[in-house]
Order: sequence, then C-alpha cells, then structure tokens
Amino acid sequence: MVCIRQATIDDLLAMQACNLLCLPENYQMKYYFYHILSWPQLLYVAEDYGGRIVGYVLAKMEEESTECHGHITSLAVLRTHRKLGLATKLMTAAQNAMEQVTFKMGGDAQILNQAMLWLKEFSGS
Repeated sequence: MVCIRQATIDDLLAMQACNLLCLPENYQMKYYFYHILSWPQLLYVAEDYGGRIVGYVLAKMEEESTECHGHITSLAVLRTHRKLGLATKLMTAAQNAMEQVTFKMGGDAQILNQAMLWLKEFSGS
C-alpha cells in the first residue's frame, strides 16, 4: 500500500535519493529547498507502508509570466513501484494543488503542461 501526501521538509533527502536512482538529470539539495520554500503546497510524495519515499513530484507556478500556469519540474517513481499508477496519482495531486493555487490567485490559468498531457495520453485517460 502506498499513500500520496504533501511533502514536508523532512522528505527532501529521500526525494533527492529517489531522483538519483531514477533520473539522469539530478538536482542539488538547494533546488529542492527552493521548491519547498516557494511552493510547499505543490510537492507530493508517494510513501510506502514502511514510511519509505518511493516517488515524488516537484511542481511550481510560473512567476514571470502574465498568464498564470504551472510546471512539473520533476517526477520520479522507483523501479520497484512502477506500473502501479503512482506517477498518475502524483501528477493528479500536483494538478489539483495547482488549480487551488490558481483559484486563490484569482486568474484563469492553463494548468496542464506538456508532461501532464503526455502522461494522460500515455495512460489512456
């Protein structure tokens, strides 16, 4: 059993470890700090029943645009937990959070970026 929950600062090391195992593009810890300090409501983790982080999504809102929209900056799921729909659940959590942020900001926004569209197409949703 895996639960999707909002990430906390205590999750950052485990998120970085997941990134190192899963992706060729790796980030320094300051990148994770930037995200959690700037958009804490847009970071989600997939946590297994043992409390281990097995996936994560980093998202942010575009700050320098006249049009409010969000970006997925990183998404990873450990190989052992793939094909369980975790990436879709993480993306959905991030999308829902971006919609809430956009609603609170009071703007019409194009929330879905290319990664979300690709994931939906890939998963057949």
